[in-house]
Amino acid sequence: MKRPVIGVVPLIDVEKGSYWMLPGYMEGIRQAGGLPMMMPLTGDRNEIRQMAEMMDGFLFTGGHDVSPSVYGQEEKKWCGECCPERDEMEKVLFWDAMEMDKPILGICRGIQLLNALMGGTLYQDLDKEHPSDVIHHQKPPYDVPSHQVEIIEDTLLYELLKVRKLAVNSYHHQAVRKLGTGLCSMAVSEDGLIEAVYVPDKPFVWGVQWHPEFSYLSDQHSQAVLREFTAYCK
Repeated sequence: MKRPVIGVVPLIDVEKGSYWMLPGYMEGIRQAGGLPMMMPLTGDRNEIRQMAEMMDGFLFTGGHDVSPSVYGQEEKKWCGECCPERDEMEKVLFWDAMEMDKPILGICRGIQLLNALMGGTLYQDLDKEHPSDVIHHQKPPYDVPSHQVEIIEDTLLYELLKVRKLAVNSYHHQAVRKLGTGLCSMAVSEDGLIEAVYVPDKPFVWGVQWHPEFSYLSDQHSQAVLREFTAYCK
């Protein structure tokens, strides 16, 4: 059976001037039934449009902080390293994919980017702006849960997983602050952070703050999220 082709946004090493990729993004999609393709970093709108047309869905990966300029704020000193080239490419790709109703899954930075592009804001650093005892920036191994989230009933995530409490891994220092227009929350952490979102009037536009690319081998719920995304890409 022909697999859906899923574009995976590249991770960027600015210092080395190179692309790189975590195997879990690729293997997680493959095991879920998709054919992942790492995309080039480009600001050419015609090239981005062509990729949006030719691919069946898009995975927006983790990595650099989203620049505060994307959501109309000044960069604070505790904001991490940003990648303007990646912000620009992903902005164009996101809106092209939205226009074409292509499935989108955002992971970690991905959920933050979705929120920022849809008019929301971010905590630039949780330790400074949302201090908590909940471990959001765990140490290895990264496939082990570090806290729980509560899944909101009557959401697509609850419909898929059929659980109210979900143990998740966590490796981030930024997070959704004000929810973007047109986004709905699907899960909330113990300290009140939005941990999953979706766009209800699109076939599949989801974002999760945790990391199924680390836990898909051992966690059935991570597998279920990746399979659901991939199924919508067919």
